[in-house]
Amino acid sequence: TDPAGPMANVNQTQVTEFMLLGFSHVWPFLFALFLAIYVATLLGNSAIFALMTLDPHFHSPMYFFLSHLSCLDLCYSSVTVPKILANALCSQATISYPGCLVQMFFLMWCAGAECALLAIMAYDRYVAICQPLHYTQAMSRTLCAAAAAGCWLWGLLDSALHTLLATRLSFCGPTQLRHIFCDVPPLLEATCSDTRPNELALHVSSVFVGLGPFLLVVVSYLHILATVFRMPLATSRHKALSTCSAHLLVVALYFVTANLNYNRPSSGYSPAADTLVSSLYCIVTPMLNPLIYS
Repeated sequence: TDPAGPMANVNQTQVTEFMLLGFSHVWPFLFALFLAIYVATLLGNSAIFALMTLDPHFHSPMYFFLSHLSCLDLCYSSVTVPKILANALCSQATISYPGCLVQMFFLMWCAGAECALLAIMAYDRYVAICQPLHYTQAMSRTLCAAAAAGCWLWGLLDSALHTLLATRLSFCGPTQLRHIFCDVPPLLEATCSDTRPNELALHVSSVFVGLGPFLLVVVSYLHILATVFRMPLATSRHKALSTCSAHLLVVALYFVTANLNYNRPSSGYSPAADTLVSSLYCIVTPMLNPLIYS
């Protein structure tokens, strides 16, 4: 019998909240900065979502998927930033154990769904530029709705797996997370349980949920570039590339920050670097997306 097993189970039942140590590296002026970023995120993404939904001129597949991206970014920020702002005003930053799991669940849901959605948006640009005669049929309203629903479901299944594995973790001693919100990596650092199933799920998820959509984006744009360079007129090439530039910038920004957040070095980051990487991934990127597309 493993002597640590019963103690781990007892400690697990006694976990009521986590102390978030990342706030020792959050300077007071960052509260105002985070608040300004959050307000800009809400205004920018809400405006794009409303415009894409209400204006008939934007009822095309590209803008349909953009409205879903704005909705995801709204959810992304709202999952983490309000709690970050509340903790920034407290003398001791904490989050309850159920609240931590809920926050992690919705964060991972949004992350997985956005990876898939960015890949679908790349495929939309591929069909529009490389197969324009088949665009109406290939990107019909029914297929677009099914693709968007599939993105949300893809993220939901990935999130449910990570959250389910997180519920089996035990915590010995002080329940502290070196972070400013709940996510898989800081939970794995704090636990005294065997983390191999969680780490395996994280690596598999990085391949299928992260790398898979990224490769689809790369393949789509390789075909797009090959088609564009065969166009005889410079104006046609410029017009085709201009419809892709915003999406390419969003893809680069999102996948780079996501990779830094989840594929960490074995030694991990310093607390200050951890706060910076997580802020770029979950706070700054959702604000920049509507600015880029605007």
